[in-house]
This record gives sequence, C-alpha cells and structure tokens, in this order.
Amino acid sequence: MANGCSPLYQLNCPLECEEDTSDWVDFAKQNVTKMMGKESTNSRRAEADAGVHASQHFPVSGSSAIRVGIFGGSGYGGSELLRILLFHPNAEIVFVTANEQAGKAVGEVHRNLNGLTDLNFSRAPEKPELLTDIDCVFLALPHGQAMDIVPDLPSGMKVIDLSGDFRLRDADAFAQHYGRPHTAMESQGGFVYGLTETNREAVREARLIANPGCFATATLLGLAPLVANNLIAGRVVVDAKTGSSGSGAKPAANTHHPQRMNSFYAYKPFTHQHVPEIEQELKTLVDWTSELVFMTHSLPVARGIFASIYVETSVALTEEKLQSTFADFYGDSFFIRLVKGSPDINWVKTTNFCDIGFALRGRQLVVFSALDNLVKGAAGQAVQNMNLMFGLDEKTGLMLAGTNP
Repeated sequence: MANGCSPLYQLNCPLECEEDTSDWVDFAKQNVTKMMGKESTNSRRAEADAGVHASQHFPVSGSSAIRVGIFGGSGYGGSELLRILLFHPNAEIVFVTANEQAGKAVGEVHRNLNGLTDLNFSRAPEKPELLTDIDCVFLALPHGQAMDIVPDLPSGMKVIDLSGDFRLRDADAFAQHYGRPHTAMESQGGFVYGLTETNREAVREARLIANPGCFATATLLGLAPLVANNLIAGRVVVDAKTGSSGSGAKPAANTHHPQRMNSFYAYKPFTHQHVPEIEQELKTLVDWTSELVFMTHSLPVARGIFASIYVETSVALTEEKLQSTFADFYGDSFFIRLVKGSPDINWVKTTNFCDIGFALRGRQLVVFSALDNLVKGAAGQAVQNMNLMFGLDEKTGLMLAGTNP
C-alpha cells in the first residue's frame, strides 16, 4: 500500500498510552532498528558545501524520505494533505491524528482514499516533545489549537500550520478577529508567512511556516504585482466568493446542503479574519497605505474561490503592459497561470494552480483570481512550502491536473 503506517506506529498507534513514556521510547527505538535495519539517526548531518546546515533542507532522521506527521486529518484540509502526501515521492506519512476518528482506517473516513493506504487515525500524542523522529508536521486543526501544540514540539522539527494561529504578528489584531487571546506569541516571532510566490526565499530557510488563508492567497496573488510596482492609486475593493468546503466538514445551519445549494449571500462584512492578514502582508511589499474594502460571499458550489479585485491604477496601462507586469513578477512561479479574460474555478479545482486574468478600461482595472480553497488555498500550498523547506523542487508531488468537466 502507498505510504502505509510505518513500523514504529504500527507497533504503537495511537501514541497516547498508559505505560511509562521513557520505556516506550526505548522500545520503539529498538524495534525501529531491527525492522528498518539501521541505527537511529537523530543527529544532524554535517554542514553542506554552502555552509548551511544540511538539517535545514534534509530530514533530521537521515532517511531519504521526509517523515511527516499530520495533526487533524479528518477534516477537508487534512483529507487533501493525505491525498497529496500519499503519492509524494519524497514523503512518508508516519501518523495522522483525529481524536474523534481514532482507530478508524483513513479510507473508512475519507472514502476517496479507500484502498490507497493502510494508515489508521490515532489520537494526538500527549507529549509532542517526544516526536523526535518526525521531520515535519502539518497542523490542520481548528483555529486556537495549534498555539497549544507548537511550543511543545521538538526544536529541530519543521512545522507548517494551516490554521490562523500564527499568521498575525499583532496579538491584539488576533484577539479581535479570532475571538480569543493568543497564548503563544513567543513562538509567533519564529514563523514565516508561507505565501510561496512572494516569500519564496524566506520559506526556503524557515523552520516554522504560517500557511496563508484561502481568501488571503487569492487576494494577495492578484494584488502583489501591482503593489510591488506601485501601480495602485487609492482604494482597493475585493469581492471574493467561496465554496461550502471553506466552512469545514461539519455542517452548520447556514452551510448545510439544503440551505446552501440554491443560496447566495454575503458574510462577515468588513470583519473577515483574513483582512488584517492581507493588509499585514501588503505592507511587506511596499509602504501600503491604501484603503482595503474586503467582502466575502458564499457560493452554492463545493470548492473554489473566485476574487474580483477592483483598483484604479496610478498610470494608464495597456493590456500588453499589464500582462508583462504580471508575467515578469511571476516568471519563476509555475503555479500561477495568466489567462485571457476571466478565469474559471472549474479549471483549478483539485489543483495547486491559481489562475489570474484581468479586464482594463483606462485606469480602471479589475483583476480576477481563481483557486481551489483546499489545495492552493490550504494543503497544496502547505506541501509546496514543505518542498522548499527540504530543498526540493516546489512542484514535487503537486503536478495535479484538474478535471474536464
């Protein structure tokens, strides 16, 4: 089976047990040595030729595969991480947690993965500091849970958080938009914002990644070339729409299918939690002072985000100049596709692409941005960042074609 549960976790899954933990670690190490035919290799490699520690780009385990753990695998984001990582040529999924589904087969919970893996869900480990044989963890948890886990993880482990816990650098802004105080701001300072296309070099050298929000990804990718080239004058208006999967796997009153299937409505006007995230990141590109009006709407589709971004340009542009501005900015970005006119969420669903188009009339410009909220807006971008963090081509494991229709 592809990426079945490793011998260590077949013997001791879930990690939580009533036995003395030190005995468990000794037992596990002995069995890993026997079954894998080699000694434990938790020590770091020698320095690379460039003078950078190899542990920045290679698994600390010394294995050719990146040993991965997933916290929160039962939701849509976790499901997509599994779908991608099961077939990643350089990754081995060692464990995946889901407390409510603990003990169940992954293929039983995510039926699209039935027959593709032997993995079972486990409970979250009580002592995450003991996960010293794991190279990278993905935290696909509800907002507020990652900040309880990150401070206890091994100091050499690479961490990619898909929640909003470590995106905002301002504790007051976090409390205002997420409705809870931040309890791990001392850890937040070590996180790099993982919008790959605008922060590639910082991601490459990072140990801790705050994966961007889905709306923020679509908006920032649409705006970044304009902002970086000082081509915006005045207010920016973003009209963004998302499919129901953005609300998570558990239905609520306004996301239940009978309510959603023929409905269309706005939500969180002026207060969406991605607003401060977008503004924070725009300020890293230039001295951003423009007003941002950001409105989100609920689409009667399962997946996909479509953003219409309205701006007035600082100078008159031709379509050729605008096209070349975006093409130059994203010249090294495989997952950005520039399209003529409007993109369509149908052509980005299940892929890691963001399709960008535009319409221009004098200095009035609308940029269209379309992506899959669960892939480029979540799991796909997380794996793209993992690839860079371990010195891989960022496309590795992400050559995902959409469907037609």
